Amino acid sequence: MKGITTRKSMRLFCRGAYLLAFTIPFIGGTANAGFFNNRKSLDNFYLNDNKFEIADSNSDDGSLKESPEDELILISEIVITGLEDHPDKVRLEYAAYDAMSIRPGSRVSRLEVKRDLNSIYATGWFSGLEIDPVDTSLGVKLKVDVKPNPVFTEVIIDPSNSILSEKVIQEIFKSDYGKTLNLNVLKLRMNKLKAWYSDKGYSLARISGPNRITAGGKVRLRVQEGSIEDIQIVFLDEEGNTVRDNGKPVRGKTKRWVIDRELISKPGVIFNRKDLESDIKRLYGLSLFSDIKVTLKPVAGEPGKISIVLGITEQRTGSLTGGLGYSGSQGFFGSAGLQEKNLFGRSWSSDLNFTYGEYGALISFSLADPWLRGDKYRTSLRTSVFISRDVPQEFRGSKKNILGVSDYYQVPGSSSSSTVYDIDFAHSGINSEAFSSVPLAKASKPNTSWFDYEGDSVLLQRTGGNFSISRPLNGGDPFKRAPWSVLLGMDFQQVKPIDYSSKDRPYGALSSNYSNNSASNNDVICIAFNCAKENTLIGVRGAMTYNKLNNRGNPTSGSFLSLGSEQYISIGKDSPTFNRTKVSYSYFIPLNWLKFHKDCRAKRGKNSSCFQTIAFQLKAGSILGDLPPYEAFCLGGSKSIRGWSSCDLAVARRFGEASVEYRVPVWRMISANAFVDAGTDFGSQKNVPGNPGELLGKQGSGFSVGSGLSFNTPVGPLRIEAASKDLEGDWRYNVGFGWKF
Repeated sequence: MKGITTRKSMRLFCRGAYLLAFTIPFIGGTANAGFFNNRKSLDNFYLNDNKFEIADSNSDDGSLKESPEDELILISEIVITGLEDHPDKVRLEYAAYDAMSIRPGSRVSRLEVKRDLNSIYATGWFSGLEIDPVDTSLGVKLKVDVKPNPVFTEVIIDPSNSILSEKVIQEIFKSDYGKTLNLNVLKLRMNKLKAWYSDKGYSLARISGPNRITAGGKVRLRVQEGSIEDIQIVFLDEEGNTVRDNGKPVRGKTKRWVIDRELISKPGVIFNRKDLESDIKRLYGLSLFSDIKVTLKPVAGEPGKISIVLGITEQRTGSLTGGLGYSGSQGFFGSAGLQEKNLFGRSWSSDLNFTYGEYGALISFSLADPWLRGDKYRTSLRTSVFISRDVPQEFRGSKKNILGVSDYYQVPGSSSSSTVYDIDFAHSGINSEAFSSVPLAKASKPNTSWFDYEGDSVLLQRTGGNFSISRPLNGGDPFKRAPWSVLLGMDFQQVKPIDYSSKDRPYGALSSNYSNNSASNNDVICIAFNCAKENTLIGVRGAMTYNKLNNRGNPTSGSFLSLGSEQYISIGKDSPTFNRTKVSYSYFIPLNWLKFHKDCRAKRGKNSSCFQTIAFQLKAGSILGDLPPYEAFCLGGSKSIRGWSSCDLAVARRFGEASVEYRVPVWRMISANAFVDAGTDFGSQKNVPGNPGELLGKQGSGFSVGSGLSFNTPVGPLRIEAASKDLEGDWRYNVGFGWKF
């Protein structure tokens, strides 16, 4: 009795409900010691939810039969044996005693003994039990001989080619190695394995076992990860039907390979819920489909395998657009366009656009392939051809402009004055031969208007095309979000300065200083390179970008870097050679200073979705070589220094800009912003051929302070801003789509 007395008050923490599939028959006589006169050793076990059962019928060998009045037996002593040399003897004894409700001196029924034995097994520490009841003068001495689980040494995953790495297995099980195996703890670790699969998106993964536990403590677990048998594409109509009203099946326009290349999920790979969700987002991102229904179908006779069925409804991808607007270069303008986003079912985007404005016009056609077929880097291609006419902002000022003229005559022997004139060759009859002076032209035919100066603004007619390829630096993984990307391209243009009637205007004269058919030499410049009637520009360009913005359309954190260079190559005397390099860097810091909007007042424990930030931008550029003045950098405008109109601050070879902007949501779809912009030409205006910037009185450097409101629209934020020049009270108002940066 001493042994049980010293232990009867012991209590342990390990109480489990995960049991083994064992059956212990309790066979006894009809009285006292005979109550438990048989025992059974349990050498093999399996992990399931069965409990111990006691035989419930009398047999010829004296087995006890259930009776309405089950006999109560006096328990004199309880002894746990089988742990004499075990390293965890104390812990396991505590676990066994603590699991039992029977105490010495109590009268118990067979059912109560059965329940306590089940409780001992439920601790998870033991693989077998033997019951040895002994009659004593004081009652029944109950000896419970336990067989402890082996020391846990290793987990073996079956099959061996599972996606589980040894690192993951070690992280989950290493704390249990070298200790007696507890099946309840093993179950908890198996749940962690299941959680790892679930967190990684492998929602079909199942873990069972242990299939086997060796005497050396090696536990073998079975993993069924769930694989994709095949992927089926089914096209649906707007109502979700696979068959149209005429009985014909719905056939999609989009090529099957266009859909397949957007899918990480492939036949033969392990199913991953997160991958499938990303696949669906990418398919929607193509803007080709209005609805995508996903169905997972188990494969008959193939446990753990599924088929993915994508029910796809295509949307209209062609559109005809038109509109009216205003810009600094075009004035008031109207536009019309025809777009197709799925040309030939290949996800090619084509755009035919026509714009006609107060000061110019544009006809262009572009074609873009967002992902070249068969390319693992997700390389895209874009090409376009165009013809345009526009008023170059480099030759316009807030108070005076540079106007185009067809020829320029300098009085011989004079450098201070000149004559600007346009001889109407169409009426001269001299086959485009220019006279040496206006008076000679007038004297030749007094009744002919030789001088035809209209005072029109300079127009540039550009005819050409370009193509470019771009590639993210993803290492050959098309689904990896790579911050770095590169672009290579080539441009070809014929540039011709003209007037509104399409007459050549290779020269320009300052409007404010032009009178009596003459102007100062200092007020006359070449519009094109080499004073030619037409320039040929052929260039190659390269660019790199680094994008770590959290949101491309409305960023609140992260950074963006862009570096680009264009090299133009001469192919003749009127074809210039020059290089233009430009760099831009933006950085965003999330804030939560002002809490006007409800999303900036998140409740405790919930994440804030406040689109509030302070943003910084630096830009710089330089041009080397034979620069045509119309290719110079422009400072000023809604994308530059906002206190000045487009190109009204400087026309430069070099420039630097800096901006700081604070953005905060105010109400629903409305945000407010405050900003400071500054820019300089580093004194490079005078190095632009013809010096148009200083001729027009552009100051070269300045800063602006302003604020505005933005309205979130489906096509981006609509900005309305007011900015002051140098805090002098001269305000400019901007209206445009998209943030400045």
